[in-house]
Amino acid sequence: MPRTSYPDKIAQLDELKNQFAPDTAPRLERTLDQLSRKNLDDTDSLFRYHEILLFLRAYPQSASIVRLAEKELRRFPERIERLRELEVDLAPLQHPDVSGIAGTSVTDNFSFLIVRWLLQQHASELAIEWDWFENENALARVWPRLMPLLEEDAFVEANVPYREWLRAARRGRSEIAWLIEAIDALPRSDDDKTELYDSQQLYVRWTPRFAATRTGMRLKKSRVFYHREPLIPRRDVDLAKELAQPSPPLRKLSLTEGELVLDMAREASTIRYRELYGFTHGDPEHVYHAELGRGVEIFLFGLPAERRLPLRACHALTIYKNGVPIGYFEGLSLFERMETGFNLYYTFREGETAWLYARILNVLHHFTGVTAFSLDPYQIGHENEEGIASGAFWFYRKLGFRPTQKDALQLALKEEAKLATRKGYRTPAATLRKLAKSPMIFELDQQRKGDWDGFHVRNIGFKMQRDSVLSSLIPEEIAQGKKGAEEVGYLRLMQKNPRLREAILKLGRGFTRMNTD
Repeated sequence: MPRTSYPDKIAQLDELKNQFAPDTAPRLERTLDQLSRKNLDDTDSLFRYHEILLFLRAYPQSASIVRLAEKELRRFPERIERLRELEVDLAPLQHPDVSGIAGTSVTDNFSFLIVRWLLQQHASELAIEWDWFENENALARVWPRLMPLLEEDAFVEANVPYREWLRAARRGRSEIAWLIEAIDALPRSDDDKTELYDSQQLYVRWTPRFAATRTGMRLKKSRVFYHREPLIPRRDVDLAKELAQPSPPLRKLSLTEGELVLDMAREASTIRYRELYGFTHGDPEHVYHAELGRGVEIFLFGLPAERRLPLRACHALTIYKNGVPIGYFEGLSLFERMETGFNLYYTFREGETAWLYARILNVLHHFTGVTAFSLDPYQIGHENEEGIASGAFWFYRKLGFRPTQKDALQLALKEEAKLATRKGYRTPAATLRKLAKSPMIFELDQQRKGDWDGFHVRNIGFKMQRDSVLSSLIPEEIAQGKKGAEEVGYLRLMQKNPRLREAILKLGRGFTRMNTD
């Protein structure tokens, strides 16, 4: 009988992870044990195995599977090192879709605020990646402000030895630490410092410790939810009913706790080459925790007054499943409408995505008072082929969202008729791209249905370039609420002012282009 190869075993593990027969857990355990004894000699197999292990850790069927998955994930630094010894090209593991595996690094021109934060938390793990650097002219514009007499060299000489200047200036400090500290010492605002640092276009390499990698990042948790029955499918989720349910209690964290979970949010994003405004600028003094059930926990962040947007209230949250970070959410709210950005990391999209999304909207509905949830076209697949491939439009449509543009709604109705009458029919990608051009919205309050169709806050900005009337519209009480301890208070005040709502709706519903001839 031929021996089974490790790709076959990985495929078997992938197939078993979503099965829930009485013998599935023992079969998973046996397969994990067999794979633990095999060497994986290519990055594709290694990554695939890694992601299945993370899924099993987040959606385990038994305590034994948790232990085996954790044990195998702990071995990834040595597996990566073995590939290095075999001189396997590890560059594919730096791609944003797969980055953050223990034993690897991420390299990017991260923003000033993120690099400054990384230095506070991970100083020994950072280095400038000079092999990727291309623009010495940028150094000539910035470094003379940081190093005495450098202008004598940089302004008139060719082939300036910038790294020698840096070596002389830093006096034993790491290159990136000295640069960040020198810029931070300038009498400028953080925005000015960000502009100055970012103009250098420096690439920084971060080689995170195990606990800060996708492999090892865990929320401390005492109990694990075990899945011994099939996962909740989308067809069993009624979004309107979910929103009508009471919200799970929100517990406000202490400042120390808030700082810890904000750090985890930034780590989880940075190792995936993402930077979310609500995490970068999150307010550790106003962080809330909720348990949604089935092993899911969320942390909800607001913004400090000095970092808030002019009009919309901004909230971000991180999502953990049995202690594993599985995604994030961003909500931008105005009156009763929230623009939603939901990102479940690819590995976990075979989990209970619809149920999870509904539970998050339930919390935000009760916390903020919003009753309408809108989607930007990008979320549905506009200029986002991942959204087209995953069928994002139908995910939201089957939850009750509708396109706000009439032609897209008519096309959706035609497609639904085809799906109902043609066995095996699938919406072509070209049609999905047409559907994805329209925003979508879910409205709990049917009496206000259609009020936000055609609205975009950008239209208000365009009109403000002609006539700055907005400040005169907003009552002083609401303007002061924007500066309050928590931005949700501002939002609640707006929801009580129908006259202001109507004025803002009118400003945001359309924009006539200025004649530029």
